[in-house]
Amino acid sequence: MLCRVDDIPRGLKRLIILGFDLGCVLLALWLALALRMSDIWPAPNLADAGALFPVMAGLGAAVLLALGVPSLRLSAFDADAMSKHGLAALTLAGLGTALNAGIDLGAPRTVPAIFGPLFFAFSVGGKLGVLFGLRRWNWGSAPPVPVAIYGAGAAGLQLLGALNQVRTIRAVAIVDDNPALHGMIMNGLRVQAPAMLGELAERGTIRRVLIAMPSLPDARRARLLARLDTLPCEVQVIPGYAEIIEKGGLMQVLHPVSADDLLGRSTVDLDVPRIARVYAGASILITGAGGSIGSELCRQVLGLGPRRIVLYEQSEYALYAIDRELRALAEDTPVEIVSLLGSVCDGARLRSVFGRYAVDIVLHAAAYKHVPIVEENETEGVRNNVFGTLSAAEAAEAAGVPHFVMISTDKAVRPTNVMGATKRMAEMVVQDLASRTRGTCFAMVRFGNVLGSSGSVIPLFREQIASGGPVTVTHPDVTRYFMTMPEAARLVLLAGSYATGGDTFVLDMGQPVRIRDLARQMIELSGLTVRCPAHPEGDIEIRYTGLRPGEKLYEELLIGDGMLPTPHPKILRADEACPPRLEVAALLRELRQALETQSPDAARRQIERCVEGYHRPIPAAANVAAE
Repeated sequence: MLCRVDDIPRGLKRLIILGFDLGCVLLALWLALALRMSDIWPAPNLADAGALFPVMAGLGAAVLLALGVPSLRLSAFDADAMSKHGLAALTLAGLGTALNAGIDLGAPRTVPAIFGPLFFAFSVGGKLGVLFGLRRWNWGSAPPVPVAIYGAGAAGLQLLGALNQVRTIRAVAIVDDNPALHGMIMNGLRVQAPAMLGELAERGTIRRVLIAMPSLPDARRARLLARLDTLPCEVQVIPGYAEIIEKGGLMQVLHPVSADDLLGRSTVDLDVPRIARVYAGASILITGAGGSIGSELCRQVLGLGPRRIVLYEQSEYALYAIDRELRALAEDTPVEIVSLLGSVCDGARLRSVFGRYAVDIVLHAAAYKHVPIVEENETEGVRNNVFGTLSAAEAAEAAGVPHFVMISTDKAVRPTNVMGATKRMAEMVVQDLASRTRGTCFAMVRFGNVLGSSGSVIPLFREQIASGGPVTVTHPDVTRYFMTMPEAARLVLLAGSYATGGDTFVLDMGQPVRIRDLARQMIELSGLTVRCPAHPEGDIEIRYTGLRPGEKLYEELLIGDGMLPTPHPKILRADEACPPRLEVAALLRELRQALETQSPDAARRQIERCVEGYHRPIPAAANVAAE
C-alpha cells in the first residue's frame, strides 16, 4: 500500500519541495542554454558556462528559502503561492544576469532572462500536476467523496476553498437559487441551477449535497431539506465558520458516511402510488412519535397529504423536538399537527384521543428496544412493550379505528433476550385481537436494525471515531440485517395498505452484514485507517468486548418457513400460526401478576413457557484482542 502523504513529516516535505525546485533551476538553465545554442543564435561554448550551474543552484536555494517557497502548503496552492514563485523567478533571473555580467560566468547574457520564465513554468506546473494527481487519484487513502455545494454566496466560496485542502471530500458542482449567479465561475466550478442536482445524483456524479447557507432561517432551511430529501444522496447542512472553528475544523462537522454506503446492498424502492392513496386525507396517529422510527414515520406521512398527524409521545423533550421540526415542514401545507403527551399504557387516554381526533390509522412505534437495558428491567419491558401494545390495540378497536400497524423486530424471532421476547408477546397480542375482530384491520411489520436509529451501532461508532477510538464490537462474527430509515418507515406505511388482518410483513433485506466489516467501513469512509497488528500505524483500533447479556450472534426474520408474496416483490408476508386465544389470555393473566408483585423471575418463567424458540444465550468468552 502506498504511503499516505499526510504521514510524511513536515520537515521532510520542505526538503522534498526544495529539492524539486532546485531541480527545476538546473533544468531551466540547461534548456535555456540549449535554446540559446540553437540555430537561432550563434552557438557558444557549453563548457565555458559550467560555473553557471553551481552558482545559480546556490542562489536558488538562498532565494527560495528567503521567500519561504518550500514552506508553502501544496494543498493550499493559490494566487499568493504563485506570486511568490513568480518573484523567485524574477529575482533569480535578475541576480543571474548581474553576476553573469559582473564576473563572467561564461554564459550568454540572454540565458538568465530565458531561464526565469522556464523556471516558473517548471516549478508551478510540476506542483500543480502533483496536486491534481493527489486530488484525482487520492494516493494512499480512500477515494474522495464527490459533493455538490448548495449556495454560491460567501459561505459557499469559503467552503469550496476549505474543501480544496481536504482529500476525503471533493467538490464537483456548486448550485444556487439566484439566477443572477448562474454561469459564474468559482474556483473552476460553474454555478448551476439546483434543478441539476437530481441528474447529478442519479448519474452518481455526486454522493452528497452540502448546504452552505448558515444564515438561512430555520423554516426555510426545513423546507429546503424537505425538497432535497427526494434526492438519492445524502444531504448535510454546513454550519457557519465560527462553529467550524469552535468544533476544531471542517472535518469535525463533516461526517462522510451515508446509510447507503453502509447497507451492503441497493436500497429497496418502496415509493409506490398505493401508499399515497391510503394515507392521503386521513387522520393518522403515531405512537412513540419522537423516537427514531416514529419521527421518520412523521416525515414520510407528511409528504403523503394526510388531513391530520397526531404525535403521541411519552417523552416531553422528544415530543417538543418532533413537533418543532414537523410544524416547520408543514408550514405551507394544510396538514394539522397535534402533539399529545401520554403513555401507551393509558387506555383511557388513548380511547379519548382516538375518538376526539377521528383517527383512521394508528402506527404503533412506541417500545423499549435497547437490549441490555430491558434485560435488566424485565417487568418494565413487559409493561411497556406487551401491555402498552395491548392497551393501544384495544383502544383502537373500541374507537373503531380502521387500521392498526404495529412495528416489531427481528429480535422477536426465537429470542435470547427479554426485549425480543416482549416484542414477540406483543405480536401474539395483536394476532389474537386480529383473529376475533372485524372492525379494525391489525398488521405487524418485522424488520432488522435501522441504520442511524438511536439503538443502532452507527451513532456509537461515529462518536467513537470522532474521539479517536477504539471502535468497540462485541464479537468478530456477530451479524445483523440492516435497512435504511426511509426503507423502514415506508415498509410500515406499505403494510397498512397491504394488510387484510393479522398479517406479519418482512422486507427482503438481502444478506446480513458483519458488524466488524461495518466498523471498518465507517473508519475508512471517515478518511482514516484501521490500526491492527498488521498495520500498527493505523488511526483507529477495532476492539472486541464480548457479547452483551441477551445478545445473539445472528438474527432471523421468520419463525416458520412459510412466505407469501405481496404486490411488491421485495415485501413478503410471513405465514405464521396464531396462538390459541386461551393461551394468550393465560399468558397475560400471569404477566399481570408478575407486574403486580414486581417479580422478574415470574416474568421470565412466562417468557420461557410461552415464547416459541426462546432460550437464554450461551455466554461467549470476551475477545478483547484488536483486529
